[in-house]
Amino acid sequence: MNIRPLADRVVLKMLEAEETTKSGIILTSKAQEKPQVAEIVAVGPGGVVDGKEVKMEVKVGDKVLMSKYAGTEVKVDGEEYTILRQSDILAIVD
Repeated sequence: MNIRPLADRVVLKMLEAEETTKSGIILTSKAQEKPQVAEIVAVGPGGVVDGKEVKMEVKVGDKVLMSKYAGTEVKVDGEEYTILRQSDILAIVD
């Protein structure tokens, strides 16, 4: 099954949370922070949203930094994705 976002929405696949700290300490799953970096797997067409023209600035494959609790989490074919508006993306990570 494919997910095709509408309007100014994007579909993200969250990247795995760090399991160890920089100093080498292994973290349990409860101690790990929710990841804020994700990879874009689908982008909506943009267009007119709430009376304003929206141009999509991101593309499939971009790694982005998103707001911590933004979007809606969905599970499709056993994979977890987050769907959110482009405006909830804070930056593109190079």
